[in-house]
Amino acid sequence: MQGVLYLNHAATSPLHLKVVEAITRHLEDRSRGKLETWFDDLPMLRETRQMIAQLINAESEERIALTANTSDAINIITSGLSWKAGDHILLNEMEFPANVWPYMALKRHGVSLEFLQCPEGRITPEAIHRALRPTTRVVALSAVQFLSGYRADLESIGALCRSRNILFIVDGIQAVGAMPIDVQRMKIDALAAGAQKWQMAPHGTGFLYLTEELQHRIQQAFVGWLSVEAPWNFFDYDQPLARTARRYEGGTLNIAGLWGYHAALQLLLEIGIPAITDHILSLTEDLSIRLSQLPEVQLLSPSLREERAGIVTILPPTSVSADAVFRLLTERRVRISLREGTLRYSPHFYNSLTDMELVAELTREAIHSASQQQ
Repeated sequence: MQGVLYLNHAATSPLHLKVVEAITRHLEDRSRGKLETWFDDLPMLRETRQMIAQLINAESEERIALTANTSDAINIITSGLSWKAGDHILLNEMEFPANVWPYMALKRHGVSLEFLQCPEGRITPEAIHRALRPTTRVVALSAVQFLSGYRADLESIGALCRSRNILFIVDGIQAVGAMPIDVQRMKIDALAAGAQKWQMAPHGTGFLYLTEELQHRIQQAFVGWLSVEAPWNFFDYDQPLARTARRYEGGTLNIAGLWGYHAALQLLLEIGIPAITDHILSLTEDLSIRLSQLPEVQLLSPSLREERAGIVTILPPTSVSADAVFRLLTERRVRISLREGTLRYSPHFYNSLTDMELVAELTREAIHSASQQQ
């Protein structure tokens, strides 16, 4: 990304050189080296699960399944639970579709979906508490909302759900790798996260965490030859499924991508999530202040530190097209996202306060230029 000011991790991450090197080594080995690398890859898969467990403070790597994306991970849960007519699932109106459609599909069972209204852009424990019913089975929530960057109080919400015997299922894609996630302290029953954003891994990688108790409640809808306890006993059709979350890894995984994921996790853990979080929050605070000071610009992201994450989203002046501002920033080699008529900035640990000053100034210039063109 030479010469590019990259602030678009809420969409997708550029690949670190260490990630590219890990993938390249594997592909070269598969091309003109050992060729059949399966048994050499197994330690990497185990270490990847271990690092994910460390990243989110899971009980152990046995609670981690490697998946292709967030949607696949959530569907493991929704397709495996037993549903009945009248079951109630609580969502909210700000969710990304990946955390909605797996639940929408449950309407065929007579499940009721409720979308909590968020007039102030906040999903609080109090609002969730008021919306709960005796029939509520699941509270489904993103740790960080994809558009505004609002960071929920997962610990309080998790405690509320646990006290009511309600499953707390979290979409962590906009948090894991950037913000602290402690599945045990936050009483999260299941956490799904694609790795291509803040975890800085290749597309087609991610994970599902679930508690052992929840695993026992799931009647697995899809199984494959790798789902069983001893997959190399080919003709033992009577053997049980793996006792760990590995049972959800039914077939051959994206090994090349997972070598990259392995390298990305090593990088994140080497730096440390506390240091990464502190730096990102400093960046988003600085950028929020600078952008909100631009004439007629509306800041849509939270200003409170405990509610803020790695996303800063603004609404340009009503007289200016967000598309035009986005196009001008792109021409100036600034990479952000255009979402629902807003401009979304999402820096990571390698960005600096100087970058924030520069992108705010370039945004000011782009808004001015766009206003002159209209």
